[in-house]
Amino acid sequence: MKQKPGERALEGKGSRRVADKWAKSEVLRGDVGLARHLPQTKVMTEKSLDEMLRKWRMVYVKPIRGSQGNGVMRAELKSGSRSGGVGPRYIYQLGETRRTFSTYAAFYRSILEVTKRQGYLVQKGIRMLKHGGRPFDIRLVMQRSPQGVWVATGTLGRVAHPRKIVTNGSQGGMIYPTAYLLKPFASKVLRSRMLEGMDKLAVRVAKRLHGAYPGIKELGLDLAVDRQLKPWILEVNTVPDPCPFTLLEDQSMLRRIVRYAKAYGKTYRLHCKKAKRGKRRGML
Repeated sequence: MKQKPGERALEGKGSRRVADKWAKSEVLRGDVGLARHLPQTKVMTEKSLDEMLRKWRMVYVKPIRGSQGNGVMRAELKSGSRSGGVGPRYIYQLGETRRTFSTYAAFYRSILEVTKRQGYLVQKGIRMLKHGGRPFDIRLVMQRSPQGVWVATGTLGRVAHPRKIVTNGSQGGMIYPTAYLLKPFASKVLRSRMLEGMDKLAVRVAKRLHGAYPGIKELGLDLAVDRQLKPWILEVNTVPDPCPFTLLEDQSMLRRIVRYAKAYGKTYRLHCKKAKRGKRRGML
């Protein structure tokens, strides 16, 4: 049975997996402090996509239920000069394919062909920090300890494939230590404060979602950092893949993630096939 746009998934409270991005977003927006770190998001319709593009000029279109960056598109509205015979351009990129349209109607029809009329969201685009000209985000893993406390057990940075708009390792993203990617933008002291702040933000997210879905034991937060160094919550995954942590030189975080998971009866297949270890220059 196909999910209608905007339909909230009826996942049980005891479930460890909550796939519905809209449902999770609604829960988080109920916390004013967290809402400040959530990009504006709407269920995608012909009207909402048009309004969001006009307001933000760049947005992401993503499946309500999906993972590993599959089906995620970046859409942009580029202004043109009517006097020069060039009007606005509507552009979207999916994977390595980039398409341009002169009218919104044609642009939207093409997107509908891609989405096959499944439920999709449109989210304000965050101008993320870049490494080597490629955007990166931060994956932060949260886990429930045997004592019932949410703990930040791991963090890493993911740099997008040079020809793609998503950072997922499964899409060819490159894996780096988080502090290394932040180094060009912040002093050592500021980096430490930023990482501490992200951990606190993640704990707040975990507690909020756990209140709605008590069955969850682990979370993977995808955080974008903008040019003002503000962290934005792009997505929360209730079944995070620790595989990218195998690509870090420091394996202490991976060992901690595996140890915590074992305590609540979970094991992982740690075989990364597509993600790659990023090459570093200099020290942290």
